[in-house]
Amino acid sequence: MADNPDNLDDSRRRFLGIATGATGAVAGAMFVVPFLGSLVPSKRAQALGAPVEINIANLETGQMARKQWRGRTVYVVRRDEEMLKRIENTTPQVADPDSAESEQPDYASNGFRSLKPEFLVVFGQCTHLGCAPSQRFEVAPPDLGQDWLGGFFCACHGSKFDMAGRVFKGVPAPLNLPVPPYRFIGEDVIEIGTETGAA
Repeated sequence: MADNPDNLDDSRRRFLGIATGATGAVAGAMFVVPFLGSLVPSKRAQALGAPVEINIANLETGQMARKQWRGRTVYVVRRDEEMLKRIENTTPQVADPDSAESEQPDYASNGFRSLKPEFLVVFGQCTHLGCAPSQRFEVAPPDLGQDWLGGFFCACHGSKFDMAGRVFKGVPAPLNLPVPPYRFIGEDVIEIGTETGAA
């Protein structure tokens, strides 16, 4: 018995409809998948914003370590008792001794500007024009004068900061060095970029 020509035409139409629909779906996916993928941040962008850890086990007193976070350099300084005493002695010379105008988390709003007095964590970026201040932890060097008790010096325009990152009076920098969010996630590891304070 011969096939009905009308049934063959219906079968062809169904097949062509399914094939056209499938081709359209594949073409749409080829467009949509790369587009949606472009909306996801790159691994580099995710890494720049993600918290970073710095091991301080081998950081000796009077030494400074550096770490990049969100494209900015973070200084971590291990201070000894003598350095902490000198911070108190520089209080009359600094512009914002209580850090009322400066940027730091609440847990670093104290005289030492830190979670633990022994460790200072600040952005290594002068608040004047963004130069990187150098560590000048020695006392009374000839180029900084007899009243210098240690801290940071910005050679770009002469701004000075004490061992707590507080800006001196009469220099171009208007604010203390900012303190990023950080916490201790063990005795020897600081995590920079976490808002929760002490672990």
